[in-house]
Amino acid sequence: MNKRNKIFYWIITIFLSIGMTAGGVQQLLQIGGYNNIVSSLGYPLYLLSIIGAWKILGVIAILVPGFRLLKEWAYAGYLFTMSGAFVSHLVIGQAFAEAVPSLVLLMATVLSWFFRPANRKLNLNNNTNEKSQSRMVLQ
Repeated sequence: MNKRNKIFYWIITIFLSIGMTAGGVQQLLQIGGYNNIVSSLGYPLYLLSIIGAWKILGVIAILVPGFRLLKEWAYAGYLFTMSGAFVSHLVIGQAFAEAVPSLVLLMATVLSWFFRPANRKLNLNNNTNEKSQSRMVLQ
């Protein structure tokens, strides 16, 4: 990975982490207008606590070294959550502007995942034995 891509990765990943942490804390504590947003989308309020906790744990998984498999799960969770939020806003007929924050975090998720350095990628090859596969989570 060249230096430019590495810098871009860290800028976008820090942006993603700040966005997910800020949103996650507000959702976990049910502050910042999230109650109204979730209610208008037709979801139960307890979903805020679940998604908020997952977002914060996802930030930790993505930022700490190692745990490559866990990073993949965190990125997948962000992809599902942000794409679901984006589509939810559009499906109920809200203005596109209401869906933009979800779209921005969705794009940041994809870009962070795509530009992540090799030492943060899951290494799956067909020649691994059972013992190394069991250690894959800790890579």
